[in-house]
Amino acid sequence: MGIKAGREAGAWPLRTPTRRQAARMKMRRPRLTSSVALQLIFLSGLQGAMWTYSGPEGQDHWPEHYPYCGGTFQSPIDIKSELMRFDPTLRPIQVQNYNLAPGEQLTLGNNGHSIQISLPHTMHISSLPHRYTAAQLHFHWGSRGRAAGSEHVVNSRQSAAEMHVVHFNSDRYPNVSTAVDKSDGLAVLGVLIEVGEFNPTFEHFLKFINGIKYMGQRVQIPGFNVRALLPARLDEYYRYDGSLTTPPCYPSVLWTVFRDRVTVSHQQFLALATALYASSAQDSAPLPLNNNYRRLQLPDSRTVLVSFKEGRGPRGAPAVAPPLARKRALQQLLAGDPADDGPRGLQPSGPRTAHAGRESDRGDEASESRSKHRAPNAPQSRRPVGLPGDALCYVSLERRVSQRLRRAHAGEQLVHALRDEVFPELNLRSYLDCKSDLAPPTIRRVLRGRLTDEELDRSLTKAVMSRRRSSTAIRKSVPATKHSLSPAVVIRKAASQASPHPWLLPMEWED
Repeated sequence: MGIKAGREAGAWPLRTPTRRQAARMKMRRPRLTSSVALQLIFLSGLQGAMWTYSGPEGQDHWPEHYPYCGGTFQSPIDIKSELMRFDPTLRPIQVQNYNLAPGEQLTLGNNGHSIQISLPHTMHISSLPHRYTAAQLHFHWGSRGRAAGSEHVVNSRQSAAEMHVVHFNSDRYPNVSTAVDKSDGLAVLGVLIEVGEFNPTFEHFLKFINGIKYMGQRVQIPGFNVRALLPARLDEYYRYDGSLTTPPCYPSVLWTVFRDRVTVSHQQFLALATALYASSAQDSAPLPLNNNYRRLQLPDSRTVLVSFKEGRGPRGAPAVAPPLARKRALQQLLAGDPADDGPRGLQPSGPRTAHAGRESDRGDEASESRSKHRAPNAPQSRRPVGLPGDALCYVSLERRVSQRLRRAHAGEQLVHALRDEVFPELNLRSYLDCKSDLAPPTIRRVLRGRLTDEELDRSLTKAVMSRRRSSTAIRKSVPATKHSLSPAVVIRKAASQASPHPWLLPMEWED
């Protein structure tokens, strides 16, 4: 998902471009208006550093200017069966005011990274805990020779293209520019697109595509029924916590990717894949705009909630542990001692395949490896993990961490330091919202250094292995892994023992 947010006061740090980038920016930056900035329209030059999908400013180099792109909870991901957890509480997606009258003018533009349509703020999602108001929609696609350009893939199957309908949390933030760097700021509807039957709804904007062939060009188009761009069924979808898929890559997105795909004809796909340029009309060597999708990112202990199970659903996918059970597990973890030899409190969440265990291991190993790259001599944050009700502000966090690293003369470690800072926060919030397993780095943060990495891994492994020896049922349910902690792992709390953390009181976790 691409966000080109306006530079409001204090929106994000200015970055000094290289000489080559400065020359390109001078040549390519379009003129702006304040309304365009507030609605995220067409502005690849606002970030202070150019970026592309390949080449010298390509994906491998994004973290050099946008440190969150090298961070955690990134998107897109491969939505594998072993990551899925059935959640019976997920409601059908309800969208409001998506059928726009022809008299309502929309702006269609080429921002050099995609084509984008501005959306009126009357459009919104009404089935989420907050009201999420529409801002824009855009596309990612492949090329003429490779009709595979979706960002999300399902069980390693990539679609031809993908549409993202971007919404912001209008209950808490006045506009998308303010919401984009907040942990609860955005909700995006993802639609996978295959080449197949002709889609008449796509013609409402594809017939104007010759007017936006080059970067910075835009045209006005009549309103149309945006709901018709979505699949017929809005009750079957994948849900997970993730990020923007373009710089600045803030992990601020609640993702909903629909299970059913929509189709476009081969000619309609070619209109996207061959008719557009990522360069301006004045460039002597036009750059084709295609293959504009980000590579897959690590799961980072995340799970994917699914709203379907019966019939065509993922057979054998375990049901997600309820939030109240997770909150109680965390309470008891805080009050207990994972190094205790008594493993009686371990309560596995259900059968998991060996493959699932290995996948979880890979995500946790990635999280574990981050601690090895911390800035030498850089002071580490000792504050407890924030409560889920407090949204993270990624721009403010980046500033604080940057200042801390500069004082420690370790500014080059910003990417790793932000990952170490952000992962436990997001993992805990996502765990309590049933969209992650609780990972060892988070446990260490919660316990505030009471155990070393080796002690924690050794004690958890010992507890799991002892439990396996004592019960056949548990042996089938708990994978022998030193990295993954089951969502329902519970460390029993002595009745007389008070919580050691006054910031985490029982009444704060009651549903």
